[in-house]
Amino acid sequence: MVLRGYVPTSEETLQTLAALRLQSLNSDFSTHAPFPRLEELFPPHVLHARLPPPRRQAPTKCRGARLRAGLLAGGLWGQALAKQRAERDQRLRGRLREEGASTMAAIVEKWKLLQGMGRPEAMAAYVALVREWPGFGSTLFDVDLRAVRPRWGRGGGQPWRRAALTPLSLQSPVGAGPQRLWLGIGAKAVSLYKPGEPEPLDSFCYGRISSFGASDSSTFRLSVEDRDLLFETSQVDEIAQLLNTYLASAGARRPPQPQEPATSPPTALPQELCPVAGPWQHRPPVGSFHS
Repeated sequence: MVLRGYVPTSEETLQTLAALRLQSLNSDFSTHAPFPRLEELFPPHVLHARLPPPRRQAPTKCRGARLRAGLLAGGLWGQALAKQRAERDQRLRGRLREEGASTMAAIVEKWKLLQGMGRPEAMAAYVALVREWPGFGSTLFDVDLRAVRPRWGRGGGQPWRRAALTPLSLQSPVGAGPQRLWLGIGAKAVSLYKPGEPEPLDSFCYGRISSFGASDSSTFRLSVEDRDLLFETSQVDEIAQLLNTYLASAGARRPPQPQEPATSPPTALPQELCPVAGPWQHRPPVGSFHS
């Protein structure tokens, strides 16, 4: 979960988590201790995010200029461009190695501070840090929010509209393009996160969910009060199975089957199944685990 980038937190905390992992694997720091690869300790995407984005060439508007550029690309000019790309890729790989070495050095320094910490203590500290994120315990799925449609009478016959990346309350506007999100399914609520953000855009306790199901093999529909949310995902079956499991364990009313149209508004679950989450206040990890 951490290495895949599903725990949104600071680089400082990610380095501390890596140091705790080393302490649990190897005990105290030693130059003779085996070192895992950096990608086994630290999320690779964080290092890649430090690299400068590739420069985009402005499109050529004139048809004649485009034709000349195409002819040149097949000759000496094309070879020169290929050489430039190879040199650029080599520079980026060198920059990535430098960033990796710098990150590993920072992790090792934090590992040295954990001297004397036992393996169970290091594992407990690791879990305690990860648990500070409010979404801990949820299963996260990468989804594209494709569209939102009103329902319960007001949306009858209305077309799907592309969804805006705003908190998805009933008053939220719609109209932007598809948005990449994390769909977090937990024991008491379903939450939508912007990737990398610690706070959810919106959370729906199971009392607000009236139905859900697969529209096709890659499209999942979630009906929340008077709004239908349409997601594109490769994990439709996994999402549906997990929702069914949590609904059954929570004693919630089983939603209609996907092919059955919902005919009445959802009934509310007891208040204890609809917790109100406060803002995430992360405690600084530096020195927290050194006794």
